[in-house]
Amino acid sequence: MKIQHTFERYEIKYLTDHPTKLKLLEAIRPYMVPDSFGRTCIRNIYYDTDNFRLIRTSLESPIYKEKLRVRSYKEVSGSEQVFVELKKKYDHIVYKRRIEMSRNEAGEYLSGRIEAPEPNQISREIDYFLSFYKTLEPKVFLSYDREAYVSEDASLRITFDDNILYRKTDLDLGCDIYGTSILPLSVSLMEIKTGPGMPLWLSALLDRYELRKTSFSKYGNAYIDLEKNKRMITYSPQKESEVIRYA
Repeated sequence: MKIQHTFERYEIKYLTDHPTKLKLLEAIRPYMVPDSFGRTCIRNIYYDTDNFRLIRTSLESPIYKEKLRVRSYKEVSGSEQVFVELKKKYDHIVYKRRIEMSRNEAGEYLSGRIEAPEPNQISREIDYFLSFYKTLEPKVFLSYDREAYVSEDASLRITFDDNILYRKTDLDLGCDIYGTSILPLSVSLMEIKTGPGMPLWLSALLDRYELRKTSFSKYGNAYIDLEKNKRMITYSPQKESEVIRYA
């Protein structure tokens, strides 16, 4: 399987209930096939500054935003391969660059203890990103079950994500899946990943099921939920540093 390391595309997102998802899967069957990963549980570790500068900036919807994460498509041991991904969005177009290395190497590399195992142009972009933000560290583990489909010419991908969970502990791609849900279990996130144009059959399908694009960031919603929960914490007047209950 040939691994793609650079991406340039539009990513359009929709929220749909499960009955509609099943109808969509049936409708795209004549045009799409499962991609090389098929059904999988994607694991991500998002890196950010000590004060969450990257995601706070992203939530302000600037014309340019960027994020850094480590991704695997299964539970991985220390010696198994993962992707270190630099994702940028400028004027609605998503640019993604990624390099492969072992899980252990990724942790060492992103902490600044080693150089990229196989330096190249993408690793140099990540090096600059790390040096610019200086205090990047693992912040959130985010996982979801994905079904992915691709057109015959690979110009179009459609993915469906369910069971989207996040957590602030066990920031390790080798750990079990658990966490706080971002969406109701009855809702799926559908993403269309394409070039400037969209096939007529797909536009007609979106109209048939009255799907409207939405702005939805998994990491952004995780951060918002974390901040909301932080504000709900009540402290004991005797021991201000001790959490005694959640409102």
